[in-house]
Amino acid sequence: MANQNYTAKDITVLEGLEPVRKRPGMYIGSTDEKGLHHLLIEIVDNSLDEAIGGYAKNIYVCLHKDGSVSVSDDGRGVPTDKHVSGVSALEVAMTKLHAGGKFSDSAYKASGGLHGVGASVVNALSTNMQVIVRHEENFFLQTYKVGTPDFPVKKTTQKEVQNTIPEYHHNLFTANSGTFTRFWPDNSIFKITTDFNFSNIREKLQERAYLVAGVYIHLFDERNDKQANFYFESGIRSLLAHNNKHKKELHEQIYIAGNTVESDIPIGVEVVMQYTDTFSDNLESFANTINTYDGGAHLTGFRTALSKVLKNYITANTSESEKKNGKNKDLDFTPDDLKEGLTGVVWVKMSSSEIQFESQTKTKINNAEVQSAVYQVVKKGLEEYLEEHPQTAQIIIAKVFLAAKARMAAKAAREAVVRKGALEGMTLPGKLADCQEKDPQRSELFIVEGDSAGGSAKQGRDRKHQAILPLRGKILNTERARLDKIIEFEGLKDLIVAMGMGIGETMDTNKLRYSRVIIMTDADVDGAHIATLLLTFFYRHTKPVVEGGHIYLATPPLYKISYDKKGTYVYSDDEKEKFLKTLTDQQRQKAYIQRYKGLGEMNPEQLWETTMNPETRILKQVSIQDAVRADEVFATLMGSEVAPRKKFIQTHATNANLDI
Repeated sequence: MANQNYTAKDITVLEGLEPVRKRPGMYIGSTDEKGLHHLLIEIVDNSLDEAIGGYAKNIYVCLHKDGSVSVSDDGRGVPTDKHVSGVSALEVAMTKLHAGGKFSDSAYKASGGLHGVGASVVNALSTNMQVIVRHEENFFLQTYKVGTPDFPVKKTTQKEVQNTIPEYHHNLFTANSGTFTRFWPDNSIFKITTDFNFSNIREKLQERAYLVAGVYIHLFDERNDKQANFYFESGIRSLLAHNNKHKKELHEQIYIAGNTVESDIPIGVEVVMQYTDTFSDNLESFANTINTYDGGAHLTGFRTALSKVLKNYITANTSESEKKNGKNKDLDFTPDDLKEGLTGVVWVKMSSSEIQFESQTKTKINNAEVQSAVYQVVKKGLEEYLEEHPQTAQIIIAKVFLAAKARMAAKAAREAVVRKGALEGMTLPGKLADCQEKDPQRSELFIVEGDSAGGSAKQGRDRKHQAILPLRGKILNTERARLDKIIEFEGLKDLIVAMGMGIGETMDTNKLRYSRVIIMTDADVDGAHIATLLLTFFYRHTKPVVEGGHIYLATPPLYKISYDKKGTYVYSDDEKEKFLKTLTDQQRQKAYIQRYKGLGEMNPEQLWETTMNPETRILKQVSIQDAVRADEVFATLMGSEVAPRKKFIQTHATNANLDI
């Protein structure tokens, strides 16, 4: 159990705050919407650390109308006693970079946020910040401007702060201790947006609620009167059930937990896994409360243990007669065979003074000790489980054998196609209008819906840098299609050849011929369907290309508004209405509004001006940071089950967006 006495001596100072504003990307990853939300999560994770330690049961988050956001918890409260530096520990934690209770094992045994690192970075990147701490009957207050205190930490009363703390956080008045934080992001740093996204935050909070079993997390949005509340008692087992809700589960959940010591570092490991009837795997990993989107040592340890245990089990349970008869002797299992259809969650917990993240944004864990710890715990736990549950073991092995046989059949089919000259060694498809530039970094490929739009795009493009590949009609739904079927489909075969990097086992992303692959479809239902089919193909079968940030969605205009011999393009109905309001009554009466039913209705000059010109176009980069959510969306929209798809479409029809 962590030290109950959380005091000033637990706060350690490493360096000052100034570098944060000079290079904010080093501390929060970026200054776009992603970086903005990272500020809030830093503060939330500090509260979650109190919950992990058993000191907090409630966390409240509120998005305010004035652009600020506030967080409170009923934990122990940031220390306010005098620090060795001569000022209150609260001021040190909020204004000094790398000052926090997470550098000392005495205060926290496992943490995700770095109480002080995250808070001080948030403070430095906010125009204003306010912190109120309760210790029994005493309240302490300090406010800041761009990371600088307005006054020393001062003692105050409940009556004095009653109107300062929003009603959403009045639990602070019934708890014996806790911390309230409110901050206003600096729009000179976050120039793209300072508008917090409710859905984004809701998903991040729900994810964390799954991890910290037994904690109540409450989210309020006073801007539009929305709220969400989360509480889960089963931890990562509840998370796995959520991730598999649209998939057919082949067996019960396998839960493995254990503690080990590697290089004198105590490490806790929790793993839950389950095979489904899908063709792709979906592994989610966490280090303390942080979702390590880019994986790292803990996932490597899990995969190594899984491979070792399953291969050993297959060898040990193949009878002598089967060996003599050569049954399955030609099967050579690959890592993909062993994890096809596998959904899992890998969670490690360890001292924050030992955990090594790749950067402050904490998307990848690097500790070699973690790899060894996960390997040892999973190997032992999975071996014991398979021995004790032979029926489940046989289901898993059958799934692995099926995956291997299907892979070999697809490989044979692919090689047959290759021998016919349909893929490798084939000249570029005739429909492709390639660009003159041969440097991939300076080249881009537009995938265009239909020959008509393809013709306009070919005429209007920058021939030096832009290639055009027209597609005719709907393409194959590849959500549940194997490689041989994909290669047989003419449109996808042309796309694979044009991209130049191969597919399946032969895929080499270093050979990708274009740094940007842009999906350009009509701004209607059919266009959205084709774009979704293409995204499914890229996500399921060329995932490294998506992860590398090479896939984009073009944004063609919906309308052209002509008035006073002028023309303006708008990209949505809302934008149209807003623009019309800027016109005079006379201009509005005479305005001609053209609704584009398809890209083919635009002449080459219009298509270039609105959708293809790098100086004026709007591109949406497709990213899959939230891979679990992306997997769920594709399984829902493109899978075989009708009911979940219908419910999804009915729910999101009014705010559809193809961004992942």
